[in-house]
Amino acid sequence: MDSAGFLAKLKNQDHQAFNQLVQQYHQSLITVARPIVGDSWAEEVVQEAWVSIFKALPKFQGRSSLKTWIYTILKNEAFSRYRKESKTVSLEAQLPDDQKDRSIDDWLSSVFNKDGHWLNAPSGWDLSSPEALLQEEQLQKCIEHTLELLKPDQKAVFLLRDQDQLAMEEVCNILEITHSNARVLLHRARLKLFQVINHYQETGEC
Repeated sequence: MDSAGFLAKLKNQDHQAFNQLVQQYHQSLITVARPIVGDSWAEEVVQEAWVSIFKALPKFQGRSSLKTWIYTILKNEAFSRYRKESKTVSLEAQLPDDQKDRSIDDWLSSVFNKDGHWLNAPSGWDLSSPEALLQEEQLQKCIEHTLELLKPDQKAVFLLRDQDQLAMEEVCNILEITHSNARVLLHRARLKLFQVINHYQETGEC
């Protein structure tokens, strides 16, 4: 979708190309909007973001990827509608039970590198190609079901980082959360998915 021909059509506000863009990103934008504005406003905020995106397309200069540009517009729309006083979670509450006595920074350094990847990923977790986890149809259904059960902020961070492959800095900017916050949320999401994948590999069932 970042091909020169497709981008040219978008910049000329070609409706068919724009509809393809909406189909590609609409659900992901809903996922990102929910932690910011809540379920009641997410759909409306995304619709407003699409209007802004369409109007701004002729001015798109490619300084960032189209994907990042779209998410940035959504973020601006969402926070202009409902800016919360704080977008942080209790990091200590997110720590595993057996790690409660450690500082959050110490625990994060022992689990992740600076880019948000596990230092020692659990077996079966293919960090080099997240899409590899989605090859099998039944496993994909299990993962999709688990994603729907994740807390909105965990789901948003996971989809932006592991599915859309945005840099952690971009994820933090889009969601307006701290780097430490994003890493914890990403870990919690990955851990839940890893448990589902492990169970599926052992039993063939969700």
